[in-house]
Amino acid sequence: MTPIVELDSPAPDAVDGRHIRALTFQDVRLEYLTSTLRRLGIDTAGRDALVIGGGRGLLARGLADLGFRVVALDPSPKATALARQEAQGERVEYATAPAEDPGLTAASFDVVFCTDTFEITDDLDGVLAHASRLLRPDGVLFYDTVNRTPVSRLIYLGAFQAVPFTRIMPRRRYAAARLRTPDEVEAALAANGLRGEGICSFKPRSVLGLVRAVVARRSGKITDAAIPTMTDFVLEPDGRPVVTYLGHARRR
Repeated sequence: MTPIVELDSPAPDAVDGRHIRALTFQDVRLEYLTSTLRRLGIDTAGRDALVIGGGRGLLARGLADLGFRVVALDPSPKATALARQEAQGERVEYATAPAEDPGLTAASFDVVFCTDTFEITDDLDGVLAHASRLLRPDGVLFYDTVNRTPVSRLIYLGAFQAVPFTRIMPRRRYAAARLRTPDEVEAALAANGLRGEGICSFKPRSVLGLVRAVVARRSGKITDAAIPTMTDFVLEPDGRPVVTYLGHARRR
């Protein structure tokens, strides 16, 4: 039977590519953030963090575990409801709002993490203008996104949303124009008062493991919880970002 591909779905048999992505990226996101903050001499305890594009709250809960007070925004009311259901007493406030118009008071956060956002929005400048506005003067913006290369097009525009036996995303979730190179992101950061301070590639330790995990999840042979171990994403600080990369920036 063909599985239902539906984002932010509470149905146990639905294939939710957003949540699969959050699970597979969780460890590298937190590793990159903690190593960067450590290098910058920024303590996490008692700091305020904002997650933009928080989905079911996985990253927000990870930041709360590091000692942050967290606000997590997502444009999907269904995702916000799921995040609240899965909350376990962490210091996280969940709300529904788009990245292009998050509201919130200026200069309220020490860390802003944009996830599942840059490759989705048609208005990157608007997202970054708000992120810059919400950061405190010594704050740090973190992000992860998808490069625009032949390989990334093959994976994100083909395998993940068009090829029947590997599709985990709704069609047209991604578009070539919204996959952005590091240079394009760097220029957008600069145009919005942010100074890019480096990027870091990340990838699955085994591409075959990623393919097997996707096929097994679609066929119902495994649950979402088994995917991170099968894919095992790792940081590649000195590598060229062929598909995905993380980065950070600071207020000028």
